[in-house]
Amino acid sequence: MIDFRLDEKELAIQAKYRDFTSRLITPNARKYDLSAEFPWEVVKAAYKEGIMNGPLPTKFGGNGYSLIEGAIAAEELGAGCIGIGIGIEANTLALTPLLLSANEEQQERFYGQINDEQGVAAYALTEPNAGSDVQGIKTTAIRKGDKYIINGHKRFITNAEVSTFLTVFALTDPERGSRSLSAIVVPTNSPGIEIKPHMLKMGQRASVQNEIIFTDVEVPVSNLLGQEGHGFLIAMKTFDRTRNGVGALALGAARTAYETSRDWSKKRIQFGKPIAAQQIIGFMLADMATSLEASRALIWQAATAYDQGLKTASKLSAMAKLFASDNAMKIATDAVQVMAGDGYSQDYLVEKIMRDVKLNQIYEGTNQVQRLVISKNILK
Repeated sequence: MIDFRLDEKELAIQAKYRDFTSRLITPNARKYDLSAEFPWEVVKAAYKEGIMNGPLPTKFGGNGYSLIEGAIAAEELGAGCIGIGIGIEANTLALTPLLLSANEEQQERFYGQINDEQGVAAYALTEPNAGSDVQGIKTTAIRKGDKYIINGHKRFITNAEVSTFLTVFALTDPERGSRSLSAIVVPTNSPGIEIKPHMLKMGQRASVQNEIIFTDVEVPVSNLLGQEGHGFLIAMKTFDRTRNGVGALALGAARTAYETSRDWSKKRIQFGKPIAAQQIIGFMLADMATSLEASRALIWQAATAYDQGLKTASKLSAMAKLFASDNAMKIATDAVQVMAGDGYSQDYLVEKIMRDVKLNQIYEGTNQVQRLVISKNILK
């Protein structure tokens, strides 16, 4: 029987992340939006309170969350600030290839380092001419003896400037092209790595993204994840697991936008009554509430499919990311409209949410690419 009720563990996770968000993320959301700095203060607190690395195995410092449990947690982080939330979730993104492909020695070494330092990692896939098209990657990692020599250029890499190490995707045999794409862990302080200043963005300003130049960077062969040529598969399996979290973050932010505009509209008096009682506003709120429930249902379905090892997991993950982030953009825009001048001002967070959720439609595969993934799944 299908049951949408959360069990005791799931309710506890929801309460834990909601409490953390209310105390440490929401009160700091505007601060980091204005400063555009990485929220180290919040990340350190997240380590202290067991918020970081939720999906990772407990023996490596994580919480061992299933994907449905991770989705519940991500929604609460997004409800406070997607920018801060993605700083936490992008660390999970960077560590997921290790979860999927690293041997036990590598997991102990790299997970141990991240936990000891209470640091973050970065997922280095995107390049100036290779984003949605992973097969267009040009960065190389040529083996010489017991080392790889890495040369190339990465762009839009979240957490790069604050990371302990990078999970880098590079070609180990350029003549074979994308068939030689491989995943390699690269310490960020390696000689030959140049990290450009983080980009200035419209939204999610608490999250930092950088360009990285690799010039003859030497990395031990023992840092290779899985086998040479398995990089494309690792990247796709990683996205199958993490795209749902992008949707959940967007859902959380949209929920806050909806609740803020709903509560505001109950107090705003026009034409002798609260504007919430005006049918046109009431209908907008009804559509927003419906979209939230539909997004959550699809996110939970996709997460459950992954947890159960169903073949539909990849398709549903793309659907969840697409549907939830598109809906979040509309909900945030409507929240600003409902609140009019107040919605557009910095007196409320809805204008920030509107700027933030736009990026959820872009990273981890644009929503146009999600439609491509879905269409391939339903037409094959």
